[in-house]
Amino acid sequence: MLILGLTGSIGMGKSTTAKLFAEAGVPVYDADAAVHKIYEGEAAPAIEAAFPGTTVDGKVDRNRLSARVVHDPAAIKQLEQIVHPMLRASRQQFLEEAERSGAGVAVVDVPLLFETGGERHVDAVVVVTTSPELQRERILARDNMTGVKLAAILTRQLPDAEKRKRADFVVDTSNGLDPVRTQIRDILCEVVKMPRRRT
Repeated sequence: MLILGLTGSIGMGKSTTAKLFAEAGVPVYDADAAVHKIYEGEAAPAIEAAFPGTTVDGKVDRNRLSARVVHDPAAIKQLEQIVHPMLRASRQQFLEEAERSGAGVAVVDVPLLFETGGERHVDAVVVVTTSPELQRERILARDNMTGVKLAAILTRQLPDAEKRKRADFVVDTSNGLDPVRTQIRDILCEVVKMPRRRT
């Protein structure tokens, strides 16, 4: 089974692209959904111990946690040390199940794939992109999003141009869903001809 890493900066259309891979019959591991799940369970006690007052009823309150760590690189690093091992375990379990199901390709949707060195663990990387104007418009339309918060998020993400340079495939979401579906079909035809590359 080949593993495709799916990534892209905030607001580029990555979640939509992931849904379209799933629509094409590809198993998709959603790192954000996995984070939600562990925030509601196994990670909550450790996060409360590290950042008191960030959980409510035994679940992590994402807004409280975000307010606590977003401007503090040391706190973000501490949070990652708690969360990343749990995420690795859940991703491994997903990949084993996908392989058992006979899938030829699986997608791991990881927002910070390059930033965390995750490209070493996949066979090819798909980067989702759009114009800076459309990106900004999409992000600022979200609940609880401000220009300041957006700037803090973007400083943690590799610039889009750098991601595209390092990608095996680039999906542009600027022109609606049908062109994205076509790009996904092309990628799935190409990727099966590629050698396994992950370490």
